[in-house]
Amino acid sequence: MPITVNGSSVPLPDDPRVSLLDLLRERLHLSGTKLGCNQGACGACTVLVDGERIVSCLALAVQYDGRSVTTIEGVADGETLHPLQAAFIAHDGFQCGYCTPGQICSAIGMAAELERGMPSHVTADLGGTITLDRDELRERMSGNLCRCGAHNGIVDAILDVYAPAAADRAVAA
Repeated sequence: MPITVNGSSVPLPDDPRVSLLDLLRERLHLSGTKLGCNQGACGACTVLVDGERIVSCLALAVQYDGRSVTTIEGVADGETLHPLQAAFIAHDGFQCGYCTPGQICSAIGMAAELERGMPSHVTADLGGTITLDRDELRERMSGNLCRCGAHNGIVDAILDVYAPAAADRAVAA
């Protein structure tokens, strides 16, 4: 079966050693997903697979046979930016921009984890509602590094988009 990338069917590479990152960047020319450390430690290559965040540098493309991959190029709705992309702009959540695609994909995946009630290492109450505060957010996003100093803008952008939704869930519960 092919892989679906940003809604389009893509055949598996002939070589089973091709990483998902190399398939995206080198073969499909989707340059938004970045090669950082190539060891899974920096998060620059984060993409979404069936809505869950993964680091694509450590994944073989053949592992995702029949699955749906979303890169930064696929999060917008045509010309309309994803709310998180707009928030990154509004909060200056980027400086050099290198980590930005991975940060955005990771934050979208993180929001889905929150929606499912998945706790993190710092979640205070494992049986209750998870409050997305700065500490919870920083823990959940700790696999995505920013080396140029945009960290505060990144945190503000993510909180701007996802903290109100988390507060709405807490009120509804």
